[in-house]
Amino acid sequence: MKQMSKPICVAFSIFLMAIAPIASSDETCMSPYMAKIVGQEDFVYVWTLGMEGVGDQQDKLVTVDVNPQSGNYGKIINTLSVGGRNEAHHSGLTDDRRYLWAAGLDTSKIFIFDIHTDPAKPRLHKTITNFVSASGGVVGPHTTYALPGKMLVTGLSNDKDHGGRTGMVEYTNDGDYIATYWMPTDENLYGAVKAGKLADGYGYDVRVLPRRNVMITSSFTGWNNYMMDLGKMMADPEAMKRFGNTVVIWDLHKRQPKKVLDVPGAPLEVRCAWGARNNYCFTSTALTSKIWLIYEDDTGDWHAKPVADIGEAEKIPLPVDISIAADDSLLWVDTWNDGMTRLFDISDPHNAKEIYTEKIGAQINMLSQSWDGKRVYFTSSLLSNWDKKQGEDGDVQYFKAYTWDGKKLTKQFSIDFIKAKLGMPHQMRFGSYALYAKNRPAEVDISVAANP
Repeated sequence: MKQMSKPICVAFSIFLMAIAPIASSDETCMSPYMAKIVGQEDFVYVWTLGMEGVGDQQDKLVTVDVNPQSGNYGKIINTLSVGGRNEAHHSGLTDDRRYLWAAGLDTSKIFIFDIHTDPAKPRLHKTITNFVSASGGVVGPHTTYALPGKMLVTGLSNDKDHGGRTGMVEYTNDGDYIATYWMPTDENLYGAVKAGKLADGYGYDVRVLPRRNVMITSSFTGWNNYMMDLGKMMADPEAMKRFGNTVVIWDLHKRQPKKVLDVPGAPLEVRCAWGARNNYCFTSTALTSKIWLIYEDDTGDWHAKPVADIGEAEKIPLPVDISIAADDSLLWVDTWNDGMTRLFDISDPHNAKEIYTEKIGAQINMLSQSWDGKRVYFTSSLLSNWDKKQGEDGDVQYFKAYTWDGKKLTKQFSIDFIKAKLGMPHQMRFGSYALYAKNRPAEVDISVAANP
């Protein structure tokens, strides 16, 4: 793998020192194969890390009522603990939205929740405990992404050296293993070509553009880093080199890597345009604080280029989650270290421009916006060994709901997950009674959204 440049390494070290005391989302970012909620969502399901000394200390799925017409608006109406702390991280819905898959980075367990029988009270349907052995050594299930009748799960690591080289694992919706697809490396490209200098084999997120028969994956780091004590990692020069620097373009139908693009600085979430003629996606780089455009040219070839800076890179804002608007006009970007959310005008995707900023909390990670763009939700937790400690900076572990009127965010309510004895809130998914009603109201569109 290509080593991180000295300026980036030094900058990231400064970031780590800044937080040394402290020891992926939403409707517009869902799979195009999925039913989508285009009206008012009833619930937000929050996949939450258990926290030592807080409540039952277990990972759990927390259900928040977010319908303003409900008598329980702004309240937690259900919690479901799964036993132990698994480094609860990302979650994803099946294409029919009947089940929510939620993964643990540390134990590599995947918990499958039934959210259709009673959307207000999810129940644990199944637990996959053999992810590593069934996949042939993939560790750290991250993105759980819906394909027709199937789920594609990206890994962050492997069981040989617990580094960043990894693969993707395909399952049926019932949780039966189908196949493993390894990320291309310099030693084995699996038929891909390198557009730049390297193929590091790292993985993180995945998104698809079905009408272009394209799948795109990004990269981050391995188990050794994301489960390491922050101070220890900061002091380890070798650990600081172990971050991904590539995005891979795949043949979607064949699950075949085609081209490896250099995207230096740990590219994280991938968000693809919805427009029928918009053949591009975005990602952000955590270490270099940039928005990158991954785009197809007129000849059908794919390229990557930076199109905007996110804050001031020397201050290490650390971009984390991003969310694209349904009309491809705007991109929300959260920056974890300063607790800011930033909005970019991407109407010209090759020239993104920051147009709005708002401080949400002491730290920030995930965001989810409604299909109509009128509601935006935020949670705070990144990784258990990286998060700021409660009391050091205040307002550390939260779920917050805002409305967006096209000019500014207005907070509607906030839930302190520490005071509620729940833990560290991470990723959010939406739920609705109407999706499972016999007579669905007009505002719920259950057709395949864009990119058919």
